[in-house]
Amino acid sequence: MATDAAAEVAGRYAHFADDARGRSALYEEWARGVVADERVRDVIARIPADHRQAPLVFAVARLLGAPEAGFAAWAEWVVAHADVLVAESARRSLQTNEPLRCAALLPALSLIDGPIALLEVGASAGLCLYPDRYSYRYRGPGGLRALDPAAGPSTVVLSSELTTHDDRMPPLRLPGIAWRAGVDLDPLDASDPDDRRFLTTLVWPGESGRVERIEAALDIVAADPPLLVRADATADGVLADLASRAPRDATLVVTTPGVLPHIPRAGRVRLAEAIAALGARWITIDPPSLHADLADEVRPGGSLVEPDAWDAFVLALDGVPLASVDPLGASVAWRPVDRPDAP
Repeated sequence: MATDAAAEVAGRYAHFADDARGRSALYEEWARGVVADERVRDVIARIPADHRQAPLVFAVARLLGAPEAGFAAWAEWVVAHADVLVAESARRSLQTNEPLRCAALLPALSLIDGPIALLEVGASAGLCLYPDRYSYRYRGPGGLRALDPAAGPSTVVLSSELTTHDDRMPPLRLPGIAWRAGVDLDPLDASDPDDRRFLTTLVWPGESGRVERIEAALDIVAADPPLLVRADATADGVLADLASRAPRDATLVVTTPGVLPHIPRAGRVRLAEAIAALGARWITIDPPSLHADLADEVRPGGSLVEPDAWDAFVLALDGVPLASVDPLGASVAWRPVDRPDAP
């Protein structure tokens, strides 16, 4: 059994090393080192399978004081601190709360008339619940498209590449958010120093600008905290109970930016059924294969996505594809398959 777990670690970290290439040289080096180092593989194999993802284990190690140095020094730290690394990784989960994802969500939100009651599944600290408080700078063939809150430019400026597959460009506007809430298995507090440090440590070494952007967004959230509920959104009645607190005159919009791949399929189906029962609009950002797999639960008639035809994640509104997007919001390629209609 231990041998099987170590082999699984080797395969998982080899795949991650390829993903990290060009994004974080240090993480790529660590991941390739794990594949080749039996001692380190055995330590990571002791972590529960759903908590041994490389970005989580690497972040937890750094959080606990591991040196941000070459693999040899890092590996010695891992072996010397194996018990605490295993315990801390087992109690943590990946909670990448990147406000730049709002740049990918905004084109879909712009199609929905306000006021909006915004409810996020997998909200972490709630940084993606404030699309109306951030500034946006979309770069594209037509030049720069800038949007700022009515009060003026935000301390959080989200820059994204915007292109289109035809002459149509998305109508972009800041949404009117009347209410915001989130549900998470382990919500984080934007004002808590330990939670803030964990979120910024999840940023990969070498990714410039992300820590500063997250810290600025945390300040905005801490000054006006959303309603965050600790619960499993796929459990019976959880989403309905939270949605019942939304103002009746607002359009309920549920967002799941990048969270569905972390939920087993049975839970995804329950979640889709719960959202449908609410009559809410649903904005998703998911891998094409997952989007197609869940389509029958989201949109009558099935999927409008051919997975092989999409080179990035799919932004969709009520199951209707709108754009191919970077999962963290760095790019939006507008390519609506159909015009989404309200449910």
